[in-house]
Amino acid sequence: MITYNFDNVKGPLYLYVYKSIKNDIVSGKLKPMEKLPSKRSFAQNNGISIITIQNAYDQLISEGYVYTQPKKGYYVANLEKMPNVATDSKVNYDIKVPSRDTYECDLSSNRVNPDNFPFSIWTRISRDVMSNMKEELMQISPTAGVMELREAIAEHLKFFRGMLVDPNQIIVGSGTEYLYGLIMQLLGRDKKYVIENPGYKKLADIYKQNKIDFSYASLDDNGITVKELEKSKAEIAHICPNHHFPTGITMPASRRYEILAWANGGDGRYIIEDDYDSEFRVTGKPIPPMFSIDANEKVIYMNTFSKSLSPTIRISYMILPVHLANRFYETMSFYSCTLSNFEQYTLAKFISQGYLEKHINRMRLYYTKQRRRLMEIIERSALRDKCRILENDSGLHFLIMLDTDKEDAEIENSLKNKGIKIKALSDYYFVDSAKNQHCFIINYSNQDVGSIRDTLKEIAKEL
Repeated sequence: MITYNFDNVKGPLYLYVYKSIKNDIVSGKLKPMEKLPSKRSFAQNNGISIITIQNAYDQLISEGYVYTQPKKGYYVANLEKMPNVATDSKVNYDIKVPSRDTYECDLSSNRVNPDNFPFSIWTRISRDVMSNMKEELMQISPTAGVMELREAIAEHLKFFRGMLVDPNQIIVGSGTEYLYGLIMQLLGRDKKYVIENPGYKKLADIYKQNKIDFSYASLDDNGITVKELEKSKAEIAHICPNHHFPTGITMPASRRYEILAWANGGDGRYIIEDDYDSEFRVTGKPIPPMFSIDANEKVIYMNTFSKSLSPTIRISYMILPVHLANRFYETMSFYSCTLSNFEQYTLAKFISQGYLEKHINRMRLYYTKQRRRLMEIIERSALRDKCRILENDSGLHFLIMLDTDKEDAEIENSLKNKGIKIKALSDYYFVDSAKNQHCFIINYSNQDVGSIRDTLKEIAKEL
């Protein structure tokens, strides 16, 4: 007779009985085809109710661990071919999870200072959404995202960037990496892509992982060139014309029209315009994107709220040319939107009620002061005679050229041992890398400029 200890049982008794019998079956203590006690005798022997045993047996039968024979009783199912699995409450497999190094000062980080996030406003809007939009929150989001959010984005772009777009051209998703995947499917994995050199390393990793045929195009002082595009034989050019990462180059209007002419010169050619931090320009208004001067539906525009709000928001969007938007809805509308309605409606209200514009204006002022103050500290630091600042009044990083004979990698490693992370421009080259340019990236979005002097001293010592 099966007997279990029911002292200190937490939760429903039937679950305890169910788990106990299941563990005995999986471990082999109860053999295949072995007859189990009747409900009545099991209950009497353990001092519990028959309904408790009935519920436990029913769950075991539904999962296939036990079967019944009419008028004969309950039997253990034949699970001989099932491998043993761990039944302990804790398991420890040898899984290699990459670890992240921590630094006292990370000059390459693009994180946002939590003090700058509008938590109180976001919380209030979130409460309002959950209180007053219960029905909308429980509806399945359209594949492109809820209309309220797409309308809010379209209105924001109209006034902030001078872009006129139909909300149905806008597709929202959880991060640009997800949207890259949609674009690859929409345009075709058989196309050849080209990305900028130097450029965003993760982009190359994404294309490699998706088995995309791609190559690299070198830049001049004005960005990517038609000559390099023609040389690549590519059909899709993935570029950052407004503020290239990592060089900071802003492509002039004349070059933009040249690139558009290249796209118009061949069937199936498109430009993916990544406008990742265009909101933050130190002087003047943000530069109009290529999308706004494209008359032939050749530009796919991409942007994210990771820079304007926070990287953890994970809300990005793309704007498709009309014919590609129609293709998307015809062939890919079976995809579910990857963003929760809670986030979408909250962001929609945050934008439509004017809070995004106020936040961006406040952050532009903050970053302008942050940038200026950091540069002034560098000019008065031990590094002042050993460096030259390279900047173009845009984005959330600038470059600094160091006067040294050491290799870039040597400087990086020495500083790493002192708890300082800094990335060289040469780290972002895919091919033809100039390993000793001595140009380094300074990202100032989350730097404590008040304590940066010690970091600058350590950098000066390494030169």
